Amino acid sequence: MMGRSGNPAVRFETLISAALLLLLNGGNGWTQSAPPTLGLQAPGAQAAPPPSTPAPLAPPREENPGLINEMGKLFDKLPSILPPIKSPSETMNDLSRLAKPSTMVSGRVACPASSNGAPDCKQAADQLCQSKGYKEGKSLNADSAEKCSAKVLIPGRQRKPDDCRTDTFVTSALCQN
Repeated sequence: MMGRSGNPAVRFETLISAALLLLLNGGNGWTQSAPPTLGLQAPGAQAAPPPSTPAPLAPPREENPGLINEMGKLFDKLPSILPPIKSPSETMNDLSRLAKPSTMVSGRVACPASSNGAPDCKQAADQLCQSKGYKEGKSLNADSAEKCSAKVLIPGRQRKPDDCRTDTFVTSALCQN
């Protein structure tokens, strides 16, 4: 007696094998022969002679709306969906056009407040790069520090909202000419 395997991979392989067998068969039924007569015949009946030519195959079906058919349609459409494949030299040319020579610099420049009150670190990155001889830059790293007035140090004094402010500094930038 065959035992069932608890391994899901074996069950999956069995399922795939059965599906392939059905697909290769084309959905046609198994051919059946007449039951054996064991030498007994009805009176007056004669055995039919065996057919000399095989029975013609069933006409091909127009379309099977199954999963395999739909996957085949997808693979037929795949080349039109995907972008064309470029050669390595074309890819390198595209990348070299996109990449600009740049250099990373470090320093410390305060980010001024913009019109909405947020720090404008793009302007600080440009200032940092211009101080090193470059045209413009992008902030890579920033640092923040809280700066308070001396009033905060007075004993017993309540701290007010305008006693301290947070300053943001660009400490490194990627500079380009």
